[in-house]
Amino acid sequence: MENNFKGHFIRDVRPGSIAEEVGIEPMDRLIAINDQEIKDIFDYQYLTESSEVNVLIEKPDGEPWLLEIEKDDDEDLGIIFDNGLMDDYKSCHNKCIFCFIDQMPKGMRETLYFKDDDSRLSFLQGNYVTLTNMSDADVDRIIRYHLSPINVSIQTTNPELRCKMLNNRFAGQALEKFKKLCDPQYGIELNAQIVLCKGINDGAELHRSLSDLYSYRPSLKSVSIVPVGLSKFREGLFPLEPFGMEEARKVVEEITYWQEKSFEETGDHFIHASDEWFMIAGLPIPPASLYDGYGQLENGVGMVRLLLDDFHESLDALKKAAASDQKLFDYLKNFKYTYTVVSGKLIHPYIVDMMDEAMAFCSGLKVNCAEIINHFFGEGITVTGLLTGQDIIGQLEGRELGDKLLLPQNILRAGENYLLDDITVPQIEEKLGIDIEIIRNEGDDLIDRLFRLSENGFRL
Repeated sequence: MENNFKGHFIRDVRPGSIAEEVGIEPMDRLIAINDQEIKDIFDYQYLTESSEVNVLIEKPDGEPWLLEIEKDDDEDLGIIFDNGLMDDYKSCHNKCIFCFIDQMPKGMRETLYFKDDDSRLSFLQGNYVTLTNMSDADVDRIIRYHLSPINVSIQTTNPELRCKMLNNRFAGQALEKFKKLCDPQYGIELNAQIVLCKGINDGAELHRSLSDLYSYRPSLKSVSIVPVGLSKFREGLFPLEPFGMEEARKVVEEITYWQEKSFEETGDHFIHASDEWFMIAGLPIPPASLYDGYGQLENGVGMVRLLLDDFHESLDALKKAAASDQKLFDYLKNFKYTYTVVSGKLIHPYIVDMMDEAMAFCSGLKVNCAEIINHFFGEGITVTGLLTGQDIIGQLEGRELGDKLLLPQNILRAGENYLLDDITVPQIEEKLGIDIEIIRNEGDDLIDRLFRLSENGFRL
């Protein structure tokens, strides 16, 4: 073992666990397992899978403890580490021409400027990685530990163009790592993403990329195509332009070609367009059957369709329940409540349609649909998830908002109570003088909150 290795700090130990039983405590450090240093959580999990484990612990006073542990093969030791990954996150080595982090204004919280490009986070959290900062040993580790699925941000399969788009002379070579991971003998599943930039990797280049990616099946399970997001903070960056309606329609046509080919040959659609393409193109959102179980939902593929179907299914269930339950019927007959629902520009028309249907069902329900323009990042940013507290406050202040303001959950940072600009939900409440409810991005939750069902003892 390296002399400068300090081990991994143990933050806590689960009550009743093996670790507690053998005397491992918070503030101890894990030095080695079976005489091997632990690089990260995957080494730890791999080395603790056996029934006999030798664990070297260092106590806070520096005293080493070598613990011989017998356990079931799949039994966890019960150690909780200070860092869930047990290692520093790998940062991005690229300077992509489309990177949204480079388009953010100065002065925001430091964590928003960190660019991760870590295959381990791809496995743990679904992040997309470029593979450019991975060594051959890293690839072998993925195969050895069977880290699957891995999500890869491809952009293009043209090596020279990929170097240009990622501003990294090794970006083309990294495609060989992708090719190796797609080898069926290893059993690794992958998903791919292409961030499409007008005049760069669209048109013939997109066709080439999709043709190449099609050949990596069955290991490659799906490919999503998303349009580049362009904020107003692009001074000094590579000149990029947004897609217009006709250009978006050509992208949809290309994707449709591959979907039809794939479905005919394999029974799934493989290539998927993110929701923005249909909105930009002025085309209807496809039916659920085209999304193959919503495997790329977190990448904006099918979120609108799922929301719409969920909403209509829940509203229909409410109508049927009210027709057979007198108590619910009377409750809805006397129901009176007024809301304001916030959304970004892109999804606003769909929100309006859903709220119109809900109000047509119940005359006592009133909903104001507030389309918030993104002045913070620029009006070209139209997705709800990038709205800021200051835009919401600035555009709603002084307006009659009703009894409650409904905010979608995706405008909040994961597990937090603040928006991108660090304005908190309570601060918005104070500024606007209204109570806020956070709505999950699910149609059934929207119906439940609109009609106050759960809080009044009703279940659909």
